[in-house]
Amino acid sequence: MALEAAQQRGAMALFGEKYGDEVRVVSMGGKFSVEFCGGTHVERTGDIGLFKIVGESGISSGVRRIEAVTGQGALALVAREEQTLKQLCELVKANQEDLLDRVKQINASNKALEKELDQLKAKIASSAGSDLASSAKDVAGIKLLACAVDDFDPKALRETVDQLKNKLGSAVVLLISTAGGKVSIVAGVSKDLTDRVKAGELANMVATQVGGKGGGRPDMAMAGGSDVAAVPAAVASVEEWVASKL
Repeated sequence: MALEAAQQRGAMALFGEKYGDEVRVVSMGGKFSVEFCGGTHVERTGDIGLFKIVGESGISSGVRRIEAVTGQGALALVAREEQTLKQLCELVKANQEDLLDRVKQINASNKALEKELDQLKAKIASSAGSDLASSAKDVAGIKLLACAVDDFDPKALRETVDQLKNKLGSAVVLLISTAGGKVSIVAGVSKDLTDRVKAGELANMVATQVGGKGGGRPDMAMAGGSDVAAVPAAVASVEEWVASKL
C-alpha cells in the first residue's frame, strides 16, 4: 500500500529504516500489531513454529533489540541446550531436578576450601617470615633483607613483608617470588625510613631488571616481571641501591 495510507492506518515504522512510496504492512491480530515490513515475513504466525528469545539489548535511547531463533533453528538450539544440561548433570553427578542444589553445594565447598587454603598460606608466610628475619643485614644502621622465595603468591608475599617489617624494626625488605614463569615483587619500608627510601622506587628499580614495572606507597609497593633468569642479579642490586639512599 501507499506509504501515506499505511501511516494513516497507524503502522509503526522501524527505527532507522528508509521506506519508498510503496510499503508492505504486516499485522498480527488486526490492531494488536501493525508495522511496516522490515524484511522476512510469513503468511501466518503458525509458520514460524517455535520462537525462542536468545538475547535482548539496548541499541539506542528508548530502543531495545530482541534476538531470537525460530523453527528448525530453535529446535536445534533446544536440543543443544538439553545436551549441555545432560553433560552438566553427569559432570556433577546429579539429576536435573537436583542440579541447582548440587551446584550451590559445590560452590560453597569451593569457598570453604579457598578460605582454608588462604589460612594455610598465611601460616606458611608467618613461618617463612620468622626464618627469613635471621638473614637480614645491617646497612648504614638499618636492617636490610632482600631475597627470593619460592612459590609465594602476591598476597602471601605482602603479608610476609609486613611481618618482617614489624619484626625487624627500622628496615627495608624486598621479596621476590617466581611461579609459572612470572615474577612477583613486594617491597616494604618502615615508616621511619620513608623520607629517604621509597618502597615504590625500590620495587620499580628491581622490576625494570626483570622485564616489568610497578609502584605503590612509600612504605609498601608491588611489581611484577617475566624474566625469571634475571632475578638473582636483581636481588643482588638492592643493597647498593638502598645504601645510596641512606
